[in-house]
Amino acid sequence: MKLIFAGTPANAARTLEALIAGPFEVVGVLTRPDAPVGRKRVLTPSPTAVVAEAAGIPVFKANRVTTELAAELAATGADLGVIVAYGALLKDFALKALPLGWVNLHYSLLPDWRGAAPVQNAILAGDTETGVTLFQLDEGMDTGPVFAVVPAVIQPGENSGRLLERLTELGITLLSQELPRLAAGIAVAKPQPANATARPANKLSRQLAEIDWNESARRVEHKVLGMNPEPMAHTEAASDSLRVLDALALPGADAKAMAPGSEPGTIIFEPKRVLVRCGGGTLLQLKTVQPAGKNPMPATDWARGAAGKVSHLG
Repeated sequence: MKLIFAGTPANAARTLEALIAGPFEVVGVLTRPDAPVGRKRVLTPSPTAVVAEAAGIPVFKANRVTTELAAELAATGADLGVIVAYGALLKDFALKALPLGWVNLHYSLLPDWRGAAPVQNAILAGDTETGVTLFQLDEGMDTGPVFAVVPAVIQPGENSGRLLERLTELGITLLSQELPRLAAGIAVAKPQPANATARPANKLSRQLAEIDWNESARRVEHKVLGMNPEPMAHTEAASDSLRVLDALALPGADAKAMAPGSEPGTIIFEPKRVLVRCGGGTLLQLKTVQPAGKNPMPATDWARGAAGKVSHLG
């Protein structure tokens, strides 16, 4: 069986590497066009394009699949398309361009968390379980029939980056199990439940990543973990931006015993901890922060310069 692979970010590139090393031939790769990266905005190929070019696989760069591009993809002789975070929907003519259509590897337990950022949104919501779904692509947003799912527990304190790494490896295993079944014609896809609740996994923004200290410490912790590594939760510290990379909500009993009556955003500097009062009288421990223009550092290191200068965040 010959494959077209479509994907863009690093987790897609990792999946492509595994497919290249597998039993099926990858005859073409579809990815998004080169994009500006860094402060100098240097046009840079996607991680997926880098892997494909190193392997000598033809690369097609496009933000959407036109009728002309669909014909080019079909001309490669591919039987099946595999998509991992390509970043665009495919029209019906593109879906029908390959004999076996396209399958999509999605990092949630569909039909829950349909959309572009399922991993981040699951952590933001405080979910304790997620997973990987392999499904037949249709014209909808992650609505096609499902071949197989692999559930996964979200570990306490796990951020989006670490969770995505684990789900990527689970997805590679799932593909290794299901692609031979697809090639043999014995894989069966079942429709997603029509009456199930599907939460939208919308893209994240810097505005959404701003910390509201009136929320509970648990919700702020979820925001910090869900927004790491991109776009990073942030707040204001004496008119300067402060990124919060890692944090932990304290148990209720601990929070109630400290700084009663202080308003949300108030900082409590301790010898070995930096705490911030959140909504409902809860407390959040800052673990790793990044002041503007500096590298990430332990919150206690930041506190040495901030104590006496910063008393409130936000």
